[in-house]
Amino acid sequence: MLIDSHVNLHAVQFDEDRDAVIARAREAGVQMMVEISDKLSTFEATHALAMAHPDIWCTVGAHPHEAKDHTAMTADDLIVLAQRPRVVGIGECGLDFHYDLSPREVQAEVFRTHIKAAQATGLPLVVHTREADAEMAAILREGQAKAPSRFLMHCYTSGAELAEQAAEMGAWFSVSGIATFKAAEDVREVIRAMPADRIIVETDCPYLAPVPHRGRRNEPAYVGHVLQALADIRGWSREEAEAKTTDAFFALFDRIPRP
Repeated sequence: MLIDSHVNLHAVQFDEDRDAVIARAREAGVQMMVEISDKLSTFEATHALAMAHPDIWCTVGAHPHEAKDHTAMTADDLIVLAQRPRVVGIGECGLDFHYDLSPREVQAEVFRTHIKAAQATGLPLVVHTREADAEMAAILREGQAKAPSRFLMHCYTSGAELAEQAAEMGAWFSVSGIATFKAAEDVREVIRAMPADRIIVETDCPYLAPVPHRGRRNEPAYVGHVLQALADIRGWSREEAEAKTTDAFFALFDRIPRP
């Protein structure tokens, strides 16, 4: 199956043509999408998309940029929302020290709240990490020591050392359109070392459109370019890449029934 594991279809960039974007994805062969929650104030829109479309599922959580607005959020808050139908993961959550749109200590505490919810629900954690390698490794190690759980390093562009440590902890990784960028050889080098049975693909639309669409609004219909890039980087056939990423996707998001 061709699956886009990380879409932001609730984003304002899709307000004018959301239905057409979803239709184009299906026409391009995309059979499943996971709509990602970035803050609780938009979770109803995120969940509504999943409820309205049989090929869309969703997560619940708050992006590290939004952590400052979620200091009162508890693990129980997330656990309750995660019990809704078609919710299949916790996040997107984590650390982003590039923009520092929320204080770093607040990001860390809100991230730990998500980890607790993932441990309690058994749902996979969708992790965002940028320029926080040492802190990310420490918090993941702390969480895994308490209660091992599945987690995804989404749109992974961080260092090889964190990738190796996360892989040893059992992480899955998702590859995005960045893998197609000419200057991203360091990203491709890390992709070559990722565990072959724990790699999936994503667009992270409306951001990070792959070549040949770079610079435009991204959409799920373009995820095939990411899959082809992964195949080329790993030396796999297109069919092998699709089979491996499909198996990895359903092993991670095991609340989704495999057709």
